[in-house]
This record gives sequence, structure tokens and C-alpha cells, in this order.
Amino acid sequence: MASVIHFTIATVAEESPDFRRVLWTGKNTQLVVMTIPAGGEIGEEVHEDIDQILTFVSGVGEAKVGGATKKVAQGDLVVVPAGTKHNFLNTGPNPLVLYTVYGPPEHADGAVHHTKEEADEAEESGKDEPPTES
Repeated sequence: MASVIHFTIATVAEESPDFRRVLWTGKNTQLVVMTIPAGGEIGEEVHEDIDQILTFVSGVGEAKVGGATKKVAQGDLVVVPAGTKHNFLNTGPNPLVLYTVYGPPEHADGAVHHTKEEADEAEESGKDEPPTES
């Protein structure tokens, strides 16, 4: 029998100084917290077969999704359907903190990337691959 997996998600996200931290990985979804520093960004990308839902905990920024741009702040939620080009930028003086759900998982289970550069290197080297079923 599965136990209850519980997070006080806004608190967990606010307390994480890391660019990306995978909190939980299931068969079909993955929960990740992110902290984008002032002036930083996630980086333009497309997840061909992965839907993504991002919820913003604190800070201010811009969501660029499918050619449209929208301001985001605490309490906002943005959906990125699979195959859609997107980027999220921090436009404020404080960190832009969010949590995101990927379906299916996008990153290695338990991955922690302290900076965007570390995250990019892990992805490029193949060290940040989602789990596969055996």
C-alpha cells in the first residue's frame, strides 16, 4: 500500500536555493521545484512528448509560450502543452520561484542542479535522463 507523499509545496520551493530540484518522480508525472535568479531564465526549449504545468510561488517574470508573452507572478499557473516552444524569464530583483509538474517525467529521479549551467551540462552529457521502465 502506498504511503501519503506530502509537501507544503510553496515552503519547499521557497527554501530551495537550487535552479532545479526533482522532488518526486512517478511512472507518469514528476514534481520539480525551480529557483530562477534575478535576470535569469529557464532557457528556450521544446519538450516534444511532455506536457508541463508551472505554478509560480514568488517573484515576477515573463512566460513565453508558443510565441505569446505573458507576465507571471505569485499564484499564476501556466500550461505548456507537449511540442510547444517556451521560456520563462525572471524580470524582477528577487528570485522567481516555482514548481512544475511534467507528464511524463523529464529529469533524472532525485536530480539536483544548483545552477542553470550545471543543469545544461547534465542535460547535454546525458546525465539528466528520466527513468525508463525496464
